[in-house]
Amino acid sequence: MLKKIQRLDTLIVEKIAKLHTPFLNRIMVLFTKLGNGAFIWWITLCFPFMLMKRTRATGVYLTLSLGVTFILGEIIIKHIIGRMRPSSLLEDDELIIKRPKDYSFPSGHTASSFTAFAVTLFRCPPYIFIPVLFVAIIIGFSRMYLRVHYLSDVVCGAILGFLSGMVCNLVFEAQLSQFFM
Repeated sequence: MLKKIQRLDTLIVEKIAKLHTPFLNRIMVLFTKLGNGAFIWWITLCFPFMLMKRTRATGVYLTLSLGVTFILGEIIIKHIIGRMRPSSLLEDDELIIKRPKDYSFPSGHTASSFTAFAVTLFRCPPYIFIPVLFVAIIIGFSRMYLRVHYLSDVVCGAILGFLSGMVCNLVFEAQLSQFFM
């Protein structure tokens, strides 16, 4: 089963590589950079939400959820699985971005993005969570486009992020809501 997944992952990375153009390369690098360290979610959501009393709980829940997602994905799962990235098979001149040094599975950029989506889905109106979903999808795709993740890395990162955001939101709502009323 794992060999079939790896073959499909490799095929998809190869197909996406055929889409490369200088214009798309710049767009995908931009979206990947926005996802570095969950930067976009800290700047556009966590910090502004924490400034306003009525959205402070959402900012705190998102901040804590991003922390949980980071611990699960980057510190625990990546080191247990130890999957090499598709970029490890490429020559340096084939890379569009600098070769990441850590493991591939799951995609941390995608996980943090879908954590942001999950928290905003449960706590915010559609004019907030729909753009968050759109950006999360593009960030996940950019990771495959840039050949630093396989499809299964991105899908599992999205699942991890969504579940982390959803579960953390429920736990924090039950345990922390009295602090924000």
